Amino acid sequence: MHLFTTAAGLRAYLANQPQDATVGLVPTMGALHVGHQRLIQRAIAEQEIVLVSIFVNPLQFSPTEDLQHYPRALEEDCKICEALGVAVVFAPSLQEMGLGSELADSVSLQAQASTGVIPPKTMTQGLCGAFRPGHFEGVATIVTQLLNLVQPAIAYFGEKDAQQLAIVRRLVKDLALPVTIRSCPIEREPSGLAYSSRNRYLSESERETAAFLSKGLENARQSFQSGERQSQALIHAVKDILTTIPQIKVQYIELVHPDTLQPLEQLEERGLLAIAALIGSTRLIDNIILHHRQPIIAIDGPAGAGKSTVTRQLADRLGLLYLDTGAMYRAITWLVMESGIDLEDYGAIAERVSQAQLELLPQPLPNPPQVIINGKDVTSLIRTPAVTALVSKVAAQRAVRQILVELQHQYGRSGGVVAEGRDIGSNVFPDAELKIFLTASVQERARRRWQEFQAQGHHGMTQQKLEADIAHRDRLDSQRRFAPLKQAPDAIAISTDGMSVEAVIEQIIALYRERGLGK
Repeated sequence: MHLFTTAAGLRAYLANQPQDATVGLVPTMGALHVGHQRLIQRAIAEQEIVLVSIFVNPLQFSPTEDLQHYPRALEEDCKICEALGVAVVFAPSLQEMGLGSELADSVSLQAQASTGVIPPKTMTQGLCGAFRPGHFEGVATIVTQLLNLVQPAIAYFGEKDAQQLAIVRRLVKDLALPVTIRSCPIEREPSGLAYSSRNRYLSESERETAAFLSKGLENARQSFQSGERQSQALIHAVKDILTTIPQIKVQYIELVHPDTLQPLEQLEERGLLAIAALIGSTRLIDNIILHHRQPIIAIDGPAGAGKSTVTRQLADRLGLLYLDTGAMYRAITWLVMESGIDLEDYGAIAERVSQAQLELLPQPLPNPPQVIINGKDVTSLIRTPAVTALVSKVAAQRAVRQILVELQHQYGRSGGVVAEGRDIGSNVFPDAELKIFLTASVQERARRRWQEFQAQGHHGMTQQKLEADIAHRDRLDSQRRFAPLKQAPDAIAISTDGMSVEAVIEQIIALYRERGLGK
């Protein structure tokens, strides 16, 4: 593992890596705990090079906060990172981040002569922003600086800092930064207390008291699951627990939209129920996301593993929407071919795709969904060998994936979706309630594809040629820089060799019911 303290060293290291190597960034302030470790493990599972930054940012501390006493444990943190398999730790000094040694004491961003990043006031004035003036301006400034220095494909943030997460996503969108922000669930101690670096400040009795924060949120979740949708009632469900504990000094309990952070009077689709409180002199935050969407099932795997057939029939059995993401990429590939665009002309492809109108219309089994692009029905045109041969190359282009992933998010916003592809569980719907990774041997997949071509009247393809093509496509899909084919860490692998479609479906339905998703 490399430890760099200067931007020059970090940039030289990154410049010397393979051009197509994917980089994941986990920004931290050190004092790494289990929550940080889960972020790092997620990044390592998905990226080739993982970089952890450790920087206690003075710009996000007010003069009355704990900058001087904030836990610092660089040597211990580096040992944790090395044991996990981190490639680089970046631990810059104040001077290296352009802040200067005179900032040893807490300061506000407004007092600085250096350039700052100012998020929308509508996102920074509420929740923690009302109690920590200048905090999120300081966060936004340093996070933007780190993203520019590292230029990762994906940056990983914990959902415990929900306001920070929403603001970072907004600044990435507004500043058009070429990075994906990936969130990871809150990690909790056995008591329910969310892991935090500040937990080190708590005495044993205070830790027991702090666990009631999550108990209050859980009480609200149970109320929500029983049908309550009014904001004040859900907030009172939290207060009903916390008011019994005089040692907890609540700063706020609010229900807001998870993306805009605007207060909600009534929860329609999703809501962020957030809390901040003092336990002794230690300020802690916690939250839960409340949503009443139907489940999402993500089915990934290599080409020819039977994903489309299984997913379509599974969706029909469960009464869910079949989202054929493969058909989306095939439709875009057909459009590029039809437009006569050179596959190396990434700019022209991105422009053409960004202007395309793509629709998937469900059809009764055994028919596949009807695919309409720019008003033309291309359902049969996208299944030809010519499209099959080129779809991986088109799908690997970052602009194409960004556009289609956003469309897929729209389809999945209310849940009730069974989606299949190559990065559904790891990239498109990382919060899917059930993730499956279907696979099969190259020989079995070639045999199935050959039978499909024969049925379509395409007789010029041999199984040997298909085996070579499928093996080549596996390499392309698994090695591409953006959203490579990779089993999500929490996905369940099912090999379909020797299994009928019905047997595969029954196994997935059993898993679905085991998790209580059919209720």
